[in-house]
Amino acid sequence: MLSIDPKITTEMLKRFIKEEMKRIGDKKAVFGLSGGVDSAVAACLLVRALGPHNVHALIMPYKTSNPENQQHAELLAKQLQIAYDVQDISPMVDVFFEDKPDADNIRRGNKMARERMCLLYDYSAANSALVIGTSNKTEILLGYGTIFGDLACAINPIGDLYKSQIWKLAEYLDVPQVIIDKAPSADLWAGQTDEGEIGYKYNEIDKLFYYMIDLNFSDDLLIDKGYSKKTIKDIEKRIQKNKFKRRPPVIAKLTTRTIDQDSTSLDWDV
Repeated sequence: MLSIDPKITTEMLKRFIKEEMKRIGDKKAVFGLSGGVDSAVAACLLVRALGPHNVHALIMPYKTSNPENQQHAELLAKQLQIAYDVQDISPMVDVFFEDKPDADNIRRGNKMARERMCLLYDYSAANSALVIGTSNKTEILLGYGTIFGDLACAINPIGDLYKSQIWKLAEYLDVPQVIIDKAPSADLWAGQTDEGEIGYKYNEIDKLFYYMIDLNFSDDLLIDKGYSKKTIKDIEKRIQKNKFKRRPPVIAKLTTRTIDQDSTSLDWDV
């Protein structure tokens, strides 16, 4: 169902990275290394495609971040022999919320994600390095990410892999077991976990997505597979509600050739 051939998948994604980097014209890549499995898999793929000397990681903790995540990020960076910087985002985030004491975790988490992306794009501009995405297919479909934050990137090599497939690929790529085994977390506030916030286990939701998205099953067929109407409608609502995060801003069409809507000889829509 969700099985992948890790060797073939790795070769395909290596080729994707190489071809896209060549097409864009950059040789170096930068990405956020969180200590989680998604960014770890992206790091391994980048190193295999570009070599460690062309890959740079930013580790960007907040003051409430679990210190283990930074330790795990540094562990992987050293294993892969890639350069990295640790940049604490606490001062930038805290000063922003000084006059907003009632801001909830969602607002604060969004600011953290966008602050990290600010650092990545600043590094990109200073070093001519392409920003690489680390969001997986499950997160993208659910909208479990911050627009112009962790969802922002130039290219994303792992965006067509469900979370459960990421774990399988991580094993093949020799990601440290301590990273693979820990509970997934965006680490936006103390005690936060992805599955706790989403309300579903990744392995469960990925199976539903396989039938719903990859096989395009109707609601009736999904019910025959044992899924409740409530679950199906909940997931469909999340996908539709977060559609805006998965596409460029919609431009009002006034001419015969509108950017991102009509192809031209200049290939505007690519």
